[in-house]
Amino acid sequence: MNTKQSAKQNSARNTDQSQKRNQNQAERQTLVLGATGKTGRRVAARLEAAGIAVRHGSRSADPAFDWQDPTTWPRALEGVTNVYLSFFPDLAVPGAPEAVAAFTAEARRAGVRRVVLLSGRGEPEAQLAEEVVARAGVEWTVVRASWFAQNFSEGAFLESVMSGEVVLPVGEVGEPFVDVEDIADVAAAALTQDGHNGQIYEVTGPRLLTFVEAVNAIAKATGREISFTSIPLDAFTAYLKEEREAPEVIEMLAYLFAEVLDGRNAYVTDGVQRAIGRPPRDFAEYARTAAENGAWK
Repeated sequence: MNTKQSAKQNSARNTDQSQKRNQNQAERQTLVLGATGKTGRRVAARLEAAGIAVRHGSRSADPAFDWQDPTTWPRALEGVTNVYLSFFPDLAVPGAPEAVAAFTAEARRAGVRRVVLLSGRGEPEAQLAEEVVARAGVEWTVVRASWFAQNFSEGAFLESVMSGEVVLPVGEVGEPFVDVEDIADVAAAALTQDGHNGQIYEVTGPRLLTFVEAVNAIAKATGREISFTSIPLDAFTAYLKEEREAPEVIEMLAYLFAEVLDGRNAYVTDGVQRAIGRPPRDFAEYARTAAENGAWK
């Protein structure tokens, strides 16, 4: 066989393999729950960019998916092989492990082969849900995340940052805020690549920051004056009640600030590095990028 013939055969073989990979990706449908949320929309975007069919799991999608209405689950799961499972409003709420158990049982009946669960650090209820997924009879991966950096730019703390004063019931405890972009990269890898089955990736940023340090980093990135004030938990919950926040939201926030931010999570981990082979993004990088993208304008 001459060199030209060998090169042609290798080229044809590579083309066939590429076509098979593309075909397999096209046939693989992934249900992304919370597809309009911080992590879900980023996971969905990464999968779609890789040519993978995505079903967006949300109450506004067609078919709709609603955690509070199990009758929506079977249709959302039709033809699905993989699931990105993020629970709304949070795995810390009462009844979350039971809901996850019911859903994963339905998913297995529907033919789902792989589940990637978004979980939270230092939350006993979340770890109960992790155990449920591990016993579901499917391939599974847990992405156990620290507090999202994006809470300051897309979530609960955005309005406070915009007002120039962040007031929260937390003191000098350190938290390794994780960039949601890192969570999405880890989840997408676990959904599309082999080698992640049975893994618990505890994902954090590369260093601890207090909330005042995080706010200072945002102030530096934006060039604005933004202060941080620590208040007692009861004053915080009283304010939320005055603002007519939903009782379940107040209860969840009180739990997170009183227990999860008690110092139990004041350490960094190597979950991002183990999962995707690179270090996590620093909070300062997150703040600069968010500022450049107009998050606080």
